[in-house]
Amino acid sequence: MSKEQEQALGHEAILEKYDTESRFRKFDKNSIPGMIVFIMCLGLSLFHLYTAATGPLVTLMHRAVHTTAVMALVFILYPFSKKSSKKKAAVLDWVFAALSIGLGLYIVINYNALVLRAGIPNDTDMVFGIMAILLVLEAGRRITGNEIAILAVLFLIYAYVGPYLPDIIAHRGYGIKDIAEYMYLTTEGIFGIAIGVSSTYIFLFVLFGAFLSKSGMGQFFNDLAMAIAGQGKGGPAKVAVISSGLLGSINGSAVANVVTTGAFTIPLMKKIGYEPEFAGAVEATASCGGQILPPVMGAAAFIMAEYLGIKYIHIAAAAAIPALLYYLGVIVMIHLRASKNGLTGIPKEQLPKVSEVLKQRGHLLIPLIILLYLLISGKTPIYAAFYSIIATIFASALRKETRMSFKDIIDALEDGARTALGVAMSCAIVGLIIGVATLTGFGLKLAGAILFLGKGNLFITLVLTMIACIVLGMGLPSIPAYIITATMAAPALAKMGVPHHVSHMFVFYFGMLANLTPPVALAAFAGAGIAGGNPARTGFQAVKLALAGFIVPYIFVYSPALLLIDTTPIGIIIAVITAIVGVVALGVSVEGHLFTKVNAIYRIVMFAAAILLMMPGAKTDIVGLVLFLAIFFIQKMSGKKGDLITA
Repeated sequence: MSKEQEQALGHEAILEKYDTESRFRKFDKNSIPGMIVFIMCLGLSLFHLYTAATGPLVTLMHRAVHTTAVMALVFILYPFSKKSSKKKAAVLDWVFAALSIGLGLYIVINYNALVLRAGIPNDTDMVFGIMAILLVLEAGRRITGNEIAILAVLFLIYAYVGPYLPDIIAHRGYGIKDIAEYMYLTTEGIFGIAIGVSSTYIFLFVLFGAFLSKSGMGQFFNDLAMAIAGQGKGGPAKVAVISSGLLGSINGSAVANVVTTGAFTIPLMKKIGYEPEFAGAVEATASCGGQILPPVMGAAAFIMAEYLGIKYIHIAAAAAIPALLYYLGVIVMIHLRASKNGLTGIPKEQLPKVSEVLKQRGHLLIPLIILLYLLISGKTPIYAAFYSIIATIFASALRKETRMSFKDIIDALEDGARTALGVAMSCAIVGLIIGVATLTGFGLKLAGAILFLGKGNLFITLVLTMIACIVLGMGLPSIPAYIITATMAAPALAKMGVPHHVSHMFVFYFGMLANLTPPVALAAFAGAGIAGGNPARTGFQAVKLALAGFIVPYIFVYSPALLLIDTTPIGIIIAVITAIVGVVALGVSVEGHLFTKVNAIYRIVMFAAAILLMMPGAKTDIVGLVLFLAIFFIQKMSGKKGDLITA
């Protein structure tokens, strides 16, 4: 076995360790199970393309078909436990898959009868409802991990034992019959908004990502990042930030992105002198940030748009400036660390030229340009995604080396369906949690508790909400983390007068940052696995690198101008400029370096300047700017030459 093959197997093991979605069975495509999986994946993708072009089925039917087909694939592909065979599915797996298909067929075949007896389910309805809950829990556990399944079980128990609980969280209680009906026969439980978005927007955008991948977009992003940033101080780390951010926005999985792009970028970072923990943290921070970076934002933006009743393009536009500030913070710290340690970039002769990269693969940007144009022009995300997929096929054909063959198209259809399984099951199992929260009013009770502890103070309420989001998001993929935090924590901010879209963006950020926050920092741990670093130290390094991401949400709560809300062009410009200087000051404070070493007192002053510059208000901006410039010129006058922001 070659060294490259050994490394590939090692990276695959790391991915499976930290990303439950990667622990699937790998059937021989010529075997009967392999053919069944292939046909089901192909059919699922074609079903979504067909309904995108002609219009979806009736809501409950469409969501049921999507969910139950996904569940069947999960039972076939994902083992019961780590000890189960990874080469063949057990008899019970096939039984569960068949029962899953039966759940969908029951709704499709009996739809009219179910509508007529709405609210008065019969015994057969109840049997199917209970079976649906149990199968969703098991399928969700297999592909997303034990944490979210345990949380869903606790919520279901809460729905049943409500009258026996303390007054602060008590409710009248619901019987098994009531719970089963609500979860299976309505569009509030399993088949709620989350799975609705999964069955329309998310699946199509995941499929779009699969087509982009087959066309060579990943290689294009890597080459472009190398050409742009490879030569500067700490070049490989900046390459990791750019390429991982771009790919992370499209593929929607922070952990998978860490492993795929990190296999290339982390060894380069270590080679030029970055410590393993720092290299792993850079990749993890950049990959997680893709979830907040337009245009796709890891698909969670579509759920946010659906919840808020706002057009997706407005969510993407609002997210742009905060996301760029997040990445600026990471790049500033990378540059300062490189300057402090004397780390150079990659020699120019070893790097591609931007013009050459664009000439060879620049045409692959056409689908993304079409996507943005369609969204900005007011087309629905479904319409935009469908035609962007078609555009990807035609754009790839413009050059021989990127041209997609018929096999590539078929493989993209299969890969897209496989990739969407984790997102879909996350949405289904979260539907149980959200269903219980809606049925019992738990979300409002939690919001009331946060407000009570916050004692009417917005800042304290924000801190408590942040903690709740990080705890709720630990160990969860970004999409279920956002859905749960939006339901449980965002209402508290809304009651404090924070606009709904601002409160949702706030919880979205901290649900995403939970992937970097110890003790359960899956993305950081995956980065540590590839870099050979200490997982806990890598997690804390990632938190330092992402520090701007922990502060920016507070800024846009107090200054919505960063989200393009209730402001003027001048207001936006001022807010952006002061925030940029604040992010630079924050980097100097954390890294302890500007043109030369910054002592402890000056670091404290820089931190104060960063906070003041990020806070809204002319007075705080002026004081913060004065403090920043004072340290800047003191460093400059020290006689040590350096460069803060050049690449």
